[in-house]
Amino acid sequence: MNTTNTSTPSAAGPIAPAWGAVISMTLGVFGLVTAEFLPASLLTPMANDLGINEGMAGQAVSATAIVALVTCLLIATLTRRYDRRQVLLAFSVLLIASNILVAMAPNLGFLIIGRVLLGIALGGFWTMSAAVVMRLVPEHLVPRALSIMLSGVSAATVFAAPLGSYLGDIIGWRNIFFLAGGLGAIALIVQFATLPKLAPRGHSSLRTLFEVMMRPRMRFGMVAAMLIFTGHFAMFTYVRPFLENVTGVAVSGVSGILLGFGIANFFGTYLGGMLLERSMRLTLAVMPIIMGITGLGLASLQGGTPVADAALVAIWGVAFGAVPVGWSTWITRTVPDEAESGGGLLVAAIQFAIALGAALGGAIYTASGALGVFGLSGCLLLVAGAVVLLGLRTAPQASAQNEA
Repeated sequence: MNTTNTSTPSAAGPIAPAWGAVISMTLGVFGLVTAEFLPASLLTPMANDLGINEGMAGQAVSATAIVALVTCLLIATLTRRYDRRQVLLAFSVLLIASNILVAMAPNLGFLIIGRVLLGIALGGFWTMSAAVVMRLVPEHLVPRALSIMLSGVSAATVFAAPLGSYLGDIIGWRNIFFLAGGLGAIALIVQFATLPKLAPRGHSSLRTLFEVMMRPRMRFGMVAAMLIFTGHFAMFTYVRPFLENVTGVAVSGVSGILLGFGIANFFGTYLGGMLLERSMRLTLAVMPIIMGITGLGLASLQGGTPVADAALVAIWGVAFGAVPVGWSTWITRTVPDEAESGGGLLVAAIQFAIALGAALGGAIYTASGALGVFGLSGCLLLVAGAVVLLGLRTAPQASAQNEA
């Protein structure tokens, strides 16, 4: 067990960065997001095996999202007396249990129970991740550490769906979830070996959650983040029908373009970490502007060539890779005294934006097709970037009590 000086860091973070602990959290992210994404590529065989239709099987995915949303608002309060090391280890245990339950599920009920456990682990981990990372490394290395941790999301985006679909046809969907449980076990072992003791901080409670939400800078940032994530997920939800119906790409071509998006997103995560060390506000503003320009570019090309569209989608992937890193870093700067409560609020805002983006995109798609979705989402992202550039404050807080 690692019991270095990271167990009692100063307000500015530990003297020596605990990179091993950061890597262990990256493995946790990879395991969690892989488990979250797997049903997208395995829903049909899962439904057939359980004797239900795909719509019913999809409710297991909805259950994960709903539970994650509730958990991210409550977990800091419910665990406020417990060492953060123990809480993070518990989330990895829940990840393992979730995958095993899903792999052995005889019916829809057991499937949903397994996915509920995953929702608790997801919501809890994302709530605490930024707050924990800022205690593992010195303050000036927080953006880099967050970019390393969030690279687990990009890696899962690249590998989970395509590998899940491919291997599922070979070894069966249940064995895929057993393998995902194995990923969780690896993360648990590495976390046990590297995470230091981290006593709880702040005054996590429902009242604290409300007080943090009422801070002017917090409210402004949450609205800006919601605009960005709404615009992104409105486009991303309908990228396949856009590529198939507008660009005219075959299914194999769609898979290749999306793989390119995932790889570009992976590198964008690291690029975001480097850019944030230089200028947080500029990074937070420029990335959605680039995303908006690519969305409008895809819409304006209409019958564009697959190569041109693939290039624009890759640029979009690079830009979006920096967005989660940027907003996680912003939380550590804006509410350093209550980073867990702030992280929970940000995660809740993002979860709401995901649902809103998908719903908004669906309404636009029904009215004007994929071109309308990309056009209006591109405009929304440009507006979001301008809002961030003109109004968002990113300087570290001098006082936990007052908002300038």
